[in-house]
Amino acid sequence: MTGTGSGAGDRGVTGAGSGAGGRATADVGPGAADRATTGVSRRAADPAASVGRRAADPAASVGVEIQDDGLARVTLRRGQAGNAINLETARGLLDAARACERAAVRAVLLTGEGKSFCVGGDLREFSRLTGETLEKHLVAVTDALHEALRTFASIDAPQVAAVQGAVAGAGIGLAAAADVTLAADNVTFTAAYTGIGYSPDAGVSWQLPRLVGPKRAVELLLTNRRVPAAEAATIGLVSRVVPSGELAAEAERTAEALRRGPTRAFGATRRLVASGQTADLTRHLDDEARALAAAAASDEGREGVAAFLDKRAPDFTRIPSRP
Repeated sequence: MTGTGSGAGDRGVTGAGSGAGGRATADVGPGAADRATTGVSRRAADPAASVGRRAADPAASVGVEIQDDGLARVTLRRGQAGNAINLETARGLLDAARACERAAVRAVLLTGEGKSFCVGGDLREFSRLTGETLEKHLVAVTDALHEALRTFASIDAPQVAAVQGAVAGAGIGLAAAADVTLAADNVTFTAAYTGIGYSPDAGVSWQLPRLVGPKRAVELLLTNRRVPAAEAATIGLVSRVVPSGELAAEAERTAEALRRGPTRAFGATRRLVASGQTADLTRHLDDEARALAAAAASDEGREGVAAFLDKRAPDFTRIPSRP
């Protein structure tokens, strides 16, 4: 894992590391994940964990807002620090992912406050520790962050990420994990891990080869060169680029369109694409056949076909998503 200190991403030194009406809101703040059931969340007694807690924003490092209509907004709230990921932010993301899972949301919109989406890990926090204490701390950070990524990947709801400014290290992992990644035209991506003698985390070494190809992925990870928005779109790192002033509105429109869609079919499609990266053709064709049959027999499938035959728009929102 690599990282940056407060505001480093805005100076170009990047790193990694780990709506209206009817809304349920929660600020995911210090210690929230300690109430969870995973083993890593119970490491709060470790010296490393206590350092992370002292370094965290006491108000909230991650916010999650879940509307009654099923749209969830997850916001990184350490804008003054470039949304660098410290222990509390990693745990905040895990709590947000679990909240989305429990609420069976229909779509997730991930954003970061301030100039940069996420500059990576918080080197200021990490630099306070050495030796075994640092190793334990980074294990705690990555365990929480990786469990958050696994949880987001396991739910049916599609995820949209809106990224701006500096995106580095684990920030690339968060952006790449989204199903639709919208980039402002001012964004730059930098792997940054090996620049400080670290190796990747946050799924970056898994996502990058699948998105941009193994040869280019290794080049980006070894050289840490900056990738501007236009190139990121060309090589497949992001879905599309929009003017920076239009990023928020376009991300909202995209997430809202997905919220109205067939959530279970979206989940099946996401899983097929993911498994298809490693499954052989015979197995994958069998998986497709089973998934299609289940989708056709579902409430969503019946509504979709009925709407088509009736020459009307389908209303998938009346069909509950599943936890």
